[in-house]
Amino acid sequence: MEQLELPKAETIELSEVLKHDPPLMTPIEFERWRADRLNQEHGNLVGYDCPDCLNRGVFHRVDAQGRRYLQECKCMVIRRNKERIMRSGLDDLLRRYSMEKWQTPEKWQAAARDVMERYAQNPHGWVLASGPSGTGKTHLCTALCGLLMERGVDVHYMLWREVSVQAKAMVINESEYQRIVNPLKRVKCLYIDDLFKTGKGQQPTTGDVNLAFEILNSRYNDSSKLTIISTERSIEELLSIDEAVGSRIYERCQEFYLSLEGRGNWRLTK
Repeated sequence: MEQLELPKAETIELSEVLKHDPPLMTPIEFERWRADRLNQEHGNLVGYDCPDCLNRGVFHRVDAQGRRYLQECKCMVIRRNKERIMRSGLDDLLRRYSMEKWQTPEKWQAAARDVMERYAQNPHGWVLASGPSGTGKTHLCTALCGLLMERGVDVHYMLWREVSVQAKAMVINESEYQRIVNPLKRVKCLYIDDLFKTGKGQQPTTGDVNLAFEILNSRYNDSSKLTIISTERSIEELLSIDEAVGSRIYERCQEFYLSLEGRGNWRLTK
């Protein structure tokens, strides 16, 4: 009968098992036992304390043929989001702008919070928060991103004025342009902060409109993609800037549209 040859380290482990459990294990049973032991070990990942994988980031698995493989823990989405947030500069905003810190002295503020929390519980479609500067758009959208990330949703932050300038500068360099734009199309949830933000008295350029259409049309065509947008532009203004862009936003965000027009600049009351 052919004998199973095991590496020395595993032979030691197997011998330890046999001391306590005399019946022989099949190779697949041994691999599964070994995977269970590895899954009990603590890892050294930092930034988020995961009770499931014990901060390893992976689970050791064995398939029906006895082959080992690694399965990523859902906490890795949260860890990547935290890293992305830190790189994007939203890390500071998340510390300042949580749903717990959103004050609701007036009914409209409570209603706005309820819309965001309802979306976080069952995320689908798009969210649009429009209104003048200082009305709480960034606070609400940032807090919503935090709630989604807690639920393991992959979120990417896009500060419109910054990224649009970078992308437009690379439009003649196809590979660099796609390097910037493709992640914005593919990520599960994209947060566009201050869409079509311009200097005082200025309007978005043709390049701005083309970029917005390319990103939003790609996401519009995939109903599984989530998109959160904050802007100082009303729906009517978005439609007047470009009907194709505005109509897609309007269609996708009807259930989760927050108009903060006329609410006043709350920064000036603090």
